[in-house]
Amino acid sequence: MSVLSEFLEISKEEFLESVERMDETALRSAAELIWEAEANGSRVHITGIGKPAHVASYMASLLSSTGTPTYFLHGTEAVHGSCGQLVPGDVVICISNSGETAEMKATAAAVRRNGAKVIAVTGNPSSWLAVFADVHLFAGVSREGGPLNRAPRASILAETLVLQGLSIVLQEKRAITPEEYVLRHPGGSLGKLRDDEIKAPGQ
Repeated sequence: MSVLSEFLEISKEEFLESVERMDETALRSAAELIWEAEANGSRVHITGIGKPAHVASYMASLLSSTGTPTYFLHGTEAVHGSCGQLVPGDVVICISNSGETAEMKATAAAVRRNGAKVIAVTGNPSSWLAVFADVHLFAGVSREGGPLNRAPRASILAETLVLQGLSIVLQEKRAITPEEYVLRHPGGSLGKLRDDEIKAPGQ
């Protein structure tokens, strides 16, 4: 079996296991934190260190476009002034595969000191970050795939999948219409309403 074939097989197996392990109860607990914050006029932020920072940036965009305004919080800049974007009562989603990364520990601690709640997304439910958080979302894998089995690959897929699951739970409650979605995403093919989605004034 080639290295590429092995990687694809590992990715498929890890993805399917992530689907099976998706914890709807935990997702709804995370959603409740977010809804409570919004009801009190507070906001949602998302952060990560290294590769998970790219997941955080994507998820901030996805959540915002589907009805949950979400702000990207730079993982290391947070402890160098960017925690100033937080107000007490905000919710910060922190992504870390190990849950033990020193920079993320410092950021999560700073977030808590600024009065925000923490949702952790990790591959280790016993990690510092998972225990520290108000809600933990599990996104663990046993193999990353690829040469050396070290570079984040399968774990990135798992983190993205879990957070997409959260976005579904949040969007379900919003019940946003196609017109509302287009207001948030006016560009590209996604920003075009189909004929059957266009409503006449007053309808």
